[in-house]
Amino acid sequence: MGFFSAFQQFHSAGERPGEDFAGRYGEPAYCLYTATHLMSIHQQTDITGEDGSLRYQARTKLFSLHGKTDITDANGAFAAHIERKLFSLHERHFVTLADGTSFSLSNELFHLIRDVTNIEGLGWVLEGNLLELNFVLLDENRAPIAAIGQKLISLHNRYSIDIYQPQHEQAAVAILIALQKMLIARNRRRSSYNSSGS
Repeated sequence: MGFFSAFQQFHSAGERPGEDFAGRYGEPAYCLYTATHLMSIHQQTDITGEDGSLRYQARTKLFSLHGKTDITDANGAFAAHIERKLFSLHERHFVTLADGTSFSLSNELFHLIRDVTNIEGLGWVLEGNLLELNFVLLDENRAPIAAIGQKLISLHNRYSIDIYQPQHEQAAVAILIALQKMLIARNRRRSSYNSSGS
């Protein structure tokens, strides 16, 4: 992973998971990878397996006030729906999975050093923050569900997802997509603020 290994835990297909994740949690069951087409009309994200085959696809309606995103599996079947709360200081997103499970993600405000993102409705914890580009999703017993690393420099906003609990694969994918949307929205606000201030 070279120089950037100190800053990220992303790894490509065929590479070992990041040393920090693997050292703490061991080898994952398998890995998934994402690539986002930011310039597409529907802001499409493809989630693929280690062999490059399509596993999920997320599509966001760009002209929706609620930023609605639908995730389907490789056969086109519904996997998850993500919807942003329109007026919220906490960047709250609601997620509904195919089995009816629902939960929400929100950011706590006024943390100057690191972001604190809450997952409400599952009892799970997200360790890491948007600035570090690395996240570990832990269950109610603090066992790893998935470890997520973002590629530091990428035109397609790439992530690797190391899956430790396959039964929670859809939830892990949905959480990553929601976090990605939070980060994109934050960067856009920052760019808009900087432009208006210059």
